[in-house]
Amino acid sequence: MARISLIEEAEHPELAEMIGRIKAGRRGGLLNVYKLLLHSPALAQTWFDHNSAVRWKTKLSGRLREIVIIRVAHLNNVDYVLAQHVPGLALAEGLTLRECNALENWRATDLFDARERAALAYAEAMTLSTSVSDEVFAGVRRHFDERELVELSVLVGTYIMHNRVMKALAIDLEPETNRGR
Repeated sequence: MARISLIEEAEHPELAEMIGRIKAGRRGGLLNVYKLLLHSPALAQTWFDHNSAVRWKTKLSGRLREIVIIRVAHLNNVDYVLAQHVPGLALAEGLTLRECNALENWRATDLFDARERAALAYAEAMTLSTSVSDEVFAGVRRHFDERELVELSVLVGTYIMHNRVMKALAIDLEPETNRGR
C-alpha cells in the first residue's frame, strides 16, 4: 500500500490545467505516479517535462530505451515500472515478451545484439555502483556517439531516480486499464 495518498483529479480543481497537460501527454491517463507527485505541483511538472524529453526527444530507439528501462527496474525490483512497461510499452517499441522476460538475466541469452548488450552492461554498472569502469565505458563507447552516450546516461539516471522514488513511497500498481500509458 502506498505511503503517500494519491491526489484525485475531481478533488483538486486548482490543478486542472496541469492535470490536463499531463493527461494530454500520457494518452489521456493520469497515472498513480503523477497523482502522487501532484502533492508538489512544481515537481510533478518538472518530472513530466524531463521524462517526456528523455523518452521522446533523443536519438535512442524506442526498443533500446525500453530494454534499458526494464533492466533498471529488474535491478531495483520495482514492480510499478515493470507493470507500466511490460508488455504494453515494450511490445509497442518492438520487443517480444520473450525478450522482456530475458532482461531479468540478459547475459544468459543471445536475444540482444552487441549494441544492446553494451547498453545493458552500462545501465547495470550505473545502477549497481556510483561509477562505471573504464572497460564497461569503452564497450558502450564502441556503439554510441557522444550525444547518444549523454542520452543513454541520462535515461539510466532518470529511471534509477524513478525506481528509488517509487520504491521509497511504495506506489501502488495501476489498475490493469491504465498500464502501459
